[in-house]
Amino acid sequence: MTEDMSPAERYALARQRAAEQATALAPFREMYDFELDPFQIEACRALEAGKGVLVAAPTGSGKTIVGEFAVHLALSQGRKCFYTTPIKALSNQKYSDLVKRYGAAKVGLLTGDNSVNADAPVLVMTTEVLRNMLYAGSQTLVGLGHVVMDEVHYLSDRFRGAVWEEVIIHLPESVTLVSLSATVSNAEEFGDWLDTVRGDTEVIVSEHRPVPLWQHVLAGRRMYDLFEEKATPDGGRSRREVNPDLVRLARMENSRTYNPRERRRGKMVREAERERERRQRSRIWTPSRVEVIERLDAEGLLPAITFIFSRAGCEAAVQQCLYAGLRLNDDEARARVRAIVEERTAAIPDEDLHVLGYFEWLEGLERGIAAHHAGMLPTFKEVVEELFVKGLVKAVFATETLALGINMPARSVVLEKLVKWNGEQHADITPGEYTQLTGRAGRRGIDVEGHAVVLWQRGMDPAALAGLAGTRTYPLRSSFKPSYNMAVNLVSQFGRHRSRELLETSFAQFQADKSVVGISRQVQKNEEGLAGYREAIECHLGDFDEYARLRRELKDRETELAKQGAAQRRAAAAAALERLKPGDVIHVPTGKYAGLALVLDPGVAPARSDRHRGFDYHDGPRPLVLTAERQVKRLAEIDFPVPVEPLERMRIPRSFNPRSPQSRRDLASALRTKAGHLVPDRHRKSRAAAADDTEIARLRAAIRSHPCHGCDEREDHARWAERYHRLQRDTRQLERRIEGRTNTIARTFDRICALLTDLDYLHGDEVTEDGRRLARLYGELDLLASECLREGVWDGLGPAELAACASALVYEARAADDAMPPKLPAGAAKEALGKMVRIWGRLDALEEQHKINQAEGVGQREPDLGFAWPAYRWASGHGLDEVLREIDMPAGDFVRWSKQLIDVLGQIAAAAPSSSPVARNARRAVEGLLRGVVAYSSVG
Repeated sequence: MTEDMSPAERYALARQRAAEQATALAPFREMYDFELDPFQIEACRALEAGKGVLVAAPTGSGKTIVGEFAVHLALSQGRKCFYTTPIKALSNQKYSDLVKRYGAAKVGLLTGDNSVNADAPVLVMTTEVLRNMLYAGSQTLVGLGHVVMDEVHYLSDRFRGAVWEEVIIHLPESVTLVSLSATVSNAEEFGDWLDTVRGDTEVIVSEHRPVPLWQHVLAGRRMYDLFEEKATPDGGRSRREVNPDLVRLARMENSRTYNPRERRRGKMVREAERERERRQRSRIWTPSRVEVIERLDAEGLLPAITFIFSRAGCEAAVQQCLYAGLRLNDDEARARVRAIVEERTAAIPDEDLHVLGYFEWLEGLERGIAAHHAGMLPTFKEVVEELFVKGLVKAVFATETLALGINMPARSVVLEKLVKWNGEQHADITPGEYTQLTGRAGRRGIDVEGHAVVLWQRGMDPAALAGLAGTRTYPLRSSFKPSYNMAVNLVSQFGRHRSRELLETSFAQFQADKSVVGISRQVQKNEEGLAGYREAIECHLGDFDEYARLRRELKDRETELAKQGAAQRRAAAAAALERLKPGDVIHVPTGKYAGLALVLDPGVAPARSDRHRGFDYHDGPRPLVLTAERQVKRLAEIDFPVPVEPLERMRIPRSFNPRSPQSRRDLASALRTKAGHLVPDRHRKSRAAAADDTEIARLRAAIRSHPCHGCDEREDHARWAERYHRLQRDTRQLERRIEGRTNTIARTFDRICALLTDLDYLHGDEVTEDGRRLARLYGELDLLASECLREGVWDGLGPAELAACASALVYEARAADDAMPPKLPAGAAKEALGKMVRIWGRLDALEEQHKINQAEGVGQREPDLGFAWPAYRWASGHGLDEVLREIDMPAGDFVRWSKQLIDVLGQIAAAAPSSSPVARNARRAVEGLLRGVVAYSSVG
């Protein structure tokens, strides 16, 4: 109480309060009806002091408050603030939030395909838009005071992460940077780099979750806690251990036999124990999706997000709930859902509703159930998000893309499995991914606690799950690589030498240089170890190093001969594949599609339409087959480790359509009827004989005659010699790593500049007219697009034909897509697509010559022609039902690729001479594409 204070204390308190009221933070705090957390206040004070900040905190902890303070600060200073996000959905969401707080007049939105109030002092945008502004020297940058980079940990993304570093490096020094990140284990390292390139940056790390998270495992009807709190023996703080009940469950499920000592027990005791175990096992099963939702509902744990790592799985889960009659909404909630849905989808033409699955989707929403994944129409996804936040959808089945940062928290998060397809193989999810996914559980200000539920799966290891759940952080790794567009833009602004220096300041190089210090120390330790090993292999009879070398040469020769035998088997298998003909019935010996199959196309020579999918026919035939399970797949030599011979012949009906499920079903049935009883001959593996090899005979004789062969301690010396050789080999690898990590970014930049010089895009520090065109083309295939413009590949095309060709620059088939060759427009478009593939082949050879490695994320990937036909049809004015019926693609994917195509056509229009037919037709193609579902799917 102030009356208990002395006059001096009351005066000091009054001074302190007056000073606080004079700050920008005081009125900002009054805008919120909750107290700010200490980490938020610390970050805001650092910003007001003129420092940059890096805030690393868990999902749902309120990091964006710091970003909103940057907006508040910029407006109070009469300056601009840019708020950047990694995806358009987040930009749309943030734009809506800021409009509610500051009004539509002060806030704008720029997302590449959307521009709203572009002159506003507060602009929300995707990070790519800001990068493009910086390279173009846009006037919009004038007066910029703050840039917020939300989800900055996205710079780890191998495809788009480089954009974040480009922005951080190139922003003017006068701009204060606010970096908001998920909790990463190397925040201090990232902060050190920001301090180096941006100046004074304060790192604020908070690992506190405002809503505690409980971890569970659901097995059968019982929900087990993953952890159990145990008091320490000395009565100190309790420690978390894996729930022993779960450990017993796992041990019991995995047990197959009884301990042999049980046999000596009485029969009745043994039977009683077996009965008890049978009863316990009967309580362990993986609950169905319907059972999970009903259990969560009964325990008051809805709304819930169930993460399923498959789009089809998400849709199937909704259907399963509908078929089971699950209803989570009462009549009043159903009416509210219908009113909101009808309002949000009023712009969709009635004729499109059926093809979009609108009525099935609406039925699920009215019951409080929905899917959420990238294959959905953006409008549908946005409606699901809105209804979920309003508590009108209580069960969402989503892919992991939802975890990126969209404001959609739940009371519970369910993980069906702990493995997912990463594009190449099924892999365990990482601790970072687990943290991101489960971080959705617990709504701040609504829930007192959040719940993460993992479903029991056969073979589950509770200790491994505890490791995932207990690891709260993951490292931030740079994915920065120079590109052709980046090179010409940098040289244009700074010249070659200064550009090189700028690239050396990237986080990628910062991390590489830092890692060299540790590697150098390891090399030093290894050299000390080598000296010790050298002493241990000294032999009084002769040069043991020479003797050990002869033994290694013998081992290497024997290994080489074994490989030659394997190569001969592979050659025989390849030759057998080349003899296959359409209609041959074969037995695929191994792999995912092992079993009976009918050859549709031997795949000996590449069809031009196959080249877009990256098939390399230099590696052998790629037969297209129909399996007995009705799948049409293109196989590879790896599926045929032994030669395959036809078992039977079948006629393939001329009417057979591999894209038709009915056609596949009928022909697969005929295949099983005709050849289901046949069993293939098993080929014996040939063995390479080493007995007659003269080199092996020479080495064995040399070993026997060597003085050290008679040493009593020969095998001891040999063990030390092997260790010496292994350590020496490891040391050389470390030395090569040191060489490889020094100036890596600059070396890649030099190679790119050399290639661009060969193609006349650069002359020393001068950017040619062709180079200035390349500077306006962004994307993975920037150089290919520039070459097509230079060579006039698109000059004679109409708008729809140009859309078809430009689609090859952006589209990339998902790994799960069918291996069938795509349909292409006839005439000029098809010819132009062929020319594009040939130009790419020429660029690919040039990249190889300049040692520009696509495996390292640098260079031009092969153009993919898989979206050319739907792009052509849509740009030609055909209806949505007609276009989607001809392709196997969800509406959401169609819209997403169309949006990206519109973006690249806009770049082509800007890069081509303004009065040229290409520029004109690119603009007309955009008009043709921007209609119907593509036009009304944007927010703002």
